[in-house]
Amino acid sequence: MKKFQLIIIFFFLAIGLNAQVKLPKLISDGMVLQRETPLKIWGWASPGETVEIKFFDTSLTTITSNEGKWQVTIAPQKAGGPYKMEITATNKIVIKDILIGDVWVCSGQSNMELPMRRVESVYKDVIATSNNKFIRQFYVPREYCFTVRKEDFSESKWVSANPQTVLDFTAVGYFFARYLYDKYNVPIGLINSSLGGSPAEAWMSEEALKDFPQYYEELQKFKDHSLIEKIKISDSIRINNWYSTLKSKDAGYSNHNMPWYLEEINISNWDSIFIPGYWTGTSLEGKNGVVWFRKEIDLSETVDKSSALLLLGRIVDADSVFINGKFVGAVSYQYPPRRYRIPEGILRTGKNVITVRVISNIGTGGFVPDKPYELVLKDTIIDLKGYWKYKVGAIMPPLESQTFIRWKPGGLFNSMLAPLFSYKIKGVIWYQGESNADRPFEYQLHFPALIKDWRNNWDIGNFPFLYVQLANFMESDSVPSNSNWALLREAQAKALELPNTGMAVTIDIGEWNDIHPLNKKDVGKRLALTAMKIAYGEDIVYSGPIYESMKIEGNKIIISFSHTGSGLICKGNKLKHFAIAANDKKFVWANAVIEGDKVVVWCDKIKNPVAVRYAWADNPEGANLYNREGLPACPFRTDEW
Repeated sequence: MKKFQLIIIFFFLAIGLNAQVKLPKLISDGMVLQRETPLKIWGWASPGETVEIKFFDTSLTTITSNEGKWQVTIAPQKAGGPYKMEITATNKIVIKDILIGDVWVCSGQSNMELPMRRVESVYKDVIATSNNKFIRQFYVPREYCFTVRKEDFSESKWVSANPQTVLDFTAVGYFFARYLYDKYNVPIGLINSSLGGSPAEAWMSEEALKDFPQYYEELQKFKDHSLIEKIKISDSIRINNWYSTLKSKDAGYSNHNMPWYLEEINISNWDSIFIPGYWTGTSLEGKNGVVWFRKEIDLSETVDKSSALLLLGRIVDADSVFINGKFVGAVSYQYPPRRYRIPEGILRTGKNVITVRVISNIGTGGFVPDKPYELVLKDTIIDLKGYWKYKVGAIMPPLESQTFIRWKPGGLFNSMLAPLFSYKIKGVIWYQGESNADRPFEYQLHFPALIKDWRNNWDIGNFPFLYVQLANFMESDSVPSNSNWALLREAQAKALELPNTGMAVTIDIGEWNDIHPLNKKDVGKRLALTAMKIAYGEDIVYSGPIYESMKIEGNKIIISFSHTGSGLICKGNKLKHFAIAANDKKFVWANAVIEGDKVVVWCDKIKNPVAVRYAWADNPEGANLYNREGLPACPFRTDEW
């Protein structure tokens, strides 16, 4: 009897050793397959195992390789769905709810990664009407690898858009998809492979990086797993020690005093400061550590306190917020907008105390100007801008930043891109460059190399590669000046020399005080217009004016453009942000007028001009040259100084 039981056990073990067919995460329920192109379906099973795939009325059979890999190619299909696919080996997998349409990879850094939930306050109606089973997203896990190209993702699935799920969609990608779906009524699949802060070199293959020895050598260095662990441990100890020391030194949390978030503390010796504003030019300038801020407001008995939202703009770097001694929320880094929902029962009639504990870990702290600072109640809004009381809780040395290993060369390519290369796509939309803005001349080489690298690895030809030029950002200059952001935009524009590329200019929809501007709808729309031309062959105006040539006539320079559409226009009383220079290379603001499809530029002070620049700044506030289709002119310079 025991011998028989052992035979049964070994029999089932043998079956288990014959590995069941396995599919990559991409090939799963709800997937969107690219229409009108041969489709590759692939996976893994035991070496030599027979795998059968049934799709529509087609049945395909293959045998796994010695490495246990298999793949088949399905004939091109028209848009439609939902369909199902059956894959059978020792086991059977049924993939349901398959759509066939257009698949777009959405990649880059935080402005592509930024989800709809971050812009929810601006697009409430859009989110409420987002129910569309034909727009779907596959969210690629944020992981890196330096040693090998990954064959699959650790997790993820296809998700259809609805008011709940769309909050996690890339905002730029969602608006892009929505415009395309409304135009073509074809399913749109978004593969969201993006990571905040990532530089271009993180998205390039080891082979491509060989042309850039500095980054190739850095990739080799980070193949050492022990080095990565050593850096992680060192960073963790240093950062944890900084924060634990900060808390122990913070007088606002001291055991010898009442916590400063309590209402009853004595603030007669606290100083005053105007909020919002950075700490530059105040007694807090140059200080890192923790500072407590406090403001009192009065609410009348008639005010509805049941639904309240506290808006505190953006705070550099981290904050914890208390109302009437009760904790209501915290944000650990500077970029997200502060939007704190106040639980019912905390606000009351009469005096209410708002306390904000701010941590500045490096650089200049503060409350970012030109953001909303208000208490939003059901029937009233209370402005919180003005003087607040404040007191320093602790002074600390600056905290050295952690080592962002995930941004190192090649790591994202291997983990977040490589598993995609067998999946057929329509094209790529890309929003990145902020992290390379301090190396603009290098980007002139990096960016086209990246595009070629991706095209080589997908091996489907020169697929459409559409990208966003950096928006306006930072404080505007009162005089013409040099700008790395302008140079980076120039590098992006030069990549248009590659075939099937397109660029969405966003020089007019940024925010001076936010590297993550909220207007993602127009970004998506301009990318969609570019796609309609480059990817879908529409005869449309898809770009704003782009500098083409110049001609000097006396003390004037005449600028010619391509992509003028149905004509050039000025949005405003007169053209702004044109500058002109003579051979001394000293630019001054210039007059500019539209004459037909050209712009004439001059300055009475410059008798022999040789060069013109337009919107050449980090934030060329007021740049207002457009075509009649409403698309802004691309920043440019005629010189190569």
